[in-house]
Amino acid sequence: MSKYKAIFTKLLIALTLTVGLGSTVIEATPVHAAKKMSKAEKRAKNWIAMRESGGSYTARNGVCYGRYQLSISYLHGNLSAKNQEKVANRYVKGRYGSWVKAKKFWLTHHWY
Repeated sequence: MSKYKAIFTKLLIALTLTVGLGSTVIEATPVHAAKKMSKAEKRAKNWIAMRESGGSYTARNGVCYGRYQLSISYLHGNLSAKNQEKVANRYVKGRYGSWVKAKKFWLTHHWY
Protein backbone atom coordinates (compact mmCIF):
# COMPACT_ATOMS: atom_id res chain seq x y z
CA MET A 1 0.00 0.00 0.00
CA SER A 2 2.87 2.41 0.74
CA LYS A 3 4.06 2.04 -2.87
CA TYR A 4 0.72 3.40 -4.10
CA LYS A 5 0.75 6.14 -1.47
CA ALA A 6 4.18 7.31 -2.67
CA ILE A 7 3.04 7.32 -6.30
CA PHE A 8 -0.15 9.18 -5.39
CA THR A 9 1.82 11.77 -3.40
CA LYS A 10 4.20 12.37 -6.33
CA LEU A 11 1.29 12.73 -8.73
CA LEU A 12 -0.51 15.11 -6.39
CA ILE A 13 2.58 17.31 -6.00
CA ALA A 14 3.19 17.33 -9.75
CA LEU A 15 -0.43 18.25 -10.42
CA THR A 16 -0.52 21.05 -7.86
CA LEU A 17 2.75 22.50 -9.10
CA THR A 18 1.42 22.42 -12.65
CA VAL A 19 -1.75 24.22 -11.62
CA GLY A 20 0.24 26.72 -9.56
CA LEU A 21 -1.22 25.83 -6.19
CA GLY A 22 1.72 23.90 -4.81
CA SER A 23 2.14 26.03 -1.73
CA THR A 24 -1.42 25.41 -0.58
CA VAL A 25 -0.91 21.65 -0.57
CA ILE A 26 2.70 21.22 0.52
CA GLU A 27 3.16 24.38 2.59
CA ALA A 28 4.36 23.31 6.03
CA THR A 29 5.17 26.61 7.70
CA PRO A 30 2.52 28.41 9.74
CA VAL A 31 0.92 31.26 7.81
CA HIS A 32 0.34 33.36 10.92
CA ALA A 33 4.04 33.60 11.76
CA ALA A 34 4.19 37.36 11.27
CA LYS A 35 7.50 38.87 12.28
CA LYS A 36 7.53 41.55 14.96
CA MET A 37 3.77 42.02 15.00
CA SER A 38 2.37 43.27 18.30
CA LYS A 39 -0.55 41.56 20.01
CA ALA A 40 -2.76 44.52 19.09
CA GLU A 41 -1.77 44.18 15.43
CA LYS A 42 -2.44 40.42 15.47
CA ARG A 43 -5.84 40.98 17.09
CA ALA A 44 -6.78 43.67 14.55
CA LYS A 45 -5.62 41.49 11.65
CA ASN A 46 -7.62 38.51 12.88
CA TRP A 47 -10.65 40.74 13.56
CA ILE A 48 -10.60 41.97 9.95
CA ALA A 49 -10.17 38.43 8.61
CA MET A 50 -13.17 37.21 10.58
CA ARG A 51 -15.36 40.08 9.34
CA GLU A 52 -14.22 39.75 5.74
CA SER A 53 -14.31 35.98 5.26
CA GLY A 54 -15.04 34.22 8.52
CA GLY A 55 -11.33 33.38 8.48
CA SER A 56 -11.53 31.30 5.29
CA TYR A 57 -8.67 31.38 2.78
CA THR A 58 -11.07 30.23 0.05
CA ALA A 59 -13.96 32.67 0.59
CA ARG A 60 -15.07 34.46 -2.56
CA ASN A 61 -17.19 37.54 -3.14
CA GLY A 62 -17.17 38.80 -6.72
CA VAL A 63 -13.61 39.79 -7.61
CA CYS A 64 -12.46 39.50 -3.98
CA TYR A 65 -10.94 36.30 -2.67
CA GLY A 66 -9.59 34.73 0.47
CA ARG A 67 -9.17 35.44 4.15
CA TYR A 68 -8.77 39.21 3.68
CA GLN A 69 -11.06 39.53 0.63
CA LEU A 70 -8.34 40.99 -1.55
CA SER A 71 -8.90 41.71 -5.21
CA ILE A 72 -7.85 38.59 -7.10
CA SER A 73 -5.61 40.79 -9.24
CA TYR A 74 -3.50 41.64 -6.15
CA LEU A 75 -2.71 37.94 -5.70
CA HIS A 76 -1.27 37.55 -9.23
CA GLY A 77 -2.65 34.04 -9.67
CA ASN A 78 -1.22 32.71 -6.41
CA LEU A 79 -4.18 32.03 -4.13
CA SER A 80 -2.14 30.25 -1.45
CA ALA A 81 -2.59 31.15 2.20
CA LYS A 82 1.06 32.21 2.39
CA ASN A 83 0.66 34.63 -0.51
CA GLN A 84 -2.61 35.99 0.90
CA GLU A 85 -0.85 36.78 4.18
CA LYS A 86 2.07 38.46 2.43
CA VAL A 87 -0.11 40.52 0.09
CA ALA A 88 -2.53 41.53 2.86
CA ASN A 89 0.34 42.71 5.06
CA ARG A 90 1.80 44.72 2.17
CA TYR A 91 -1.60 46.20 1.27
CA VAL A 92 -2.42 47.25 4.84
CA LYS A 93 1.03 48.69 5.47
CA GLY A 94 0.87 50.73 2.26
CA ARG A 95 -2.70 51.95 2.64
CA TYR A 96 -3.14 52.35 6.42
CA GLY A 97 0.28 51.92 8.00
CA SER A 98 -0.92 49.22 10.41
CA TRP A 99 -3.63 46.64 11.01
CA VAL A 100 -4.89 48.66 13.96
CA LYS A 101 -5.45 51.68 11.71
CA ALA A 102 -7.06 49.44 9.07
CA LYS A 103 -9.48 48.15 11.71
CA LYS A 104 -10.38 51.71 12.72
CA PHE A 105 -11.13 52.48 9.07
CA TRP A 106 -13.18 49.28 8.78
CA LEU A 107 -15.27 50.23 11.82
CA THR A 108 -16.24 53.49 10.12
CA HIS A 109 -16.69 52.25 6.54
CA HIS A 110 -17.36 48.50 6.90
CA TRP A 111 -14.57 47.72 4.45
CA TYR A 112 -10.85 48.36 4.35
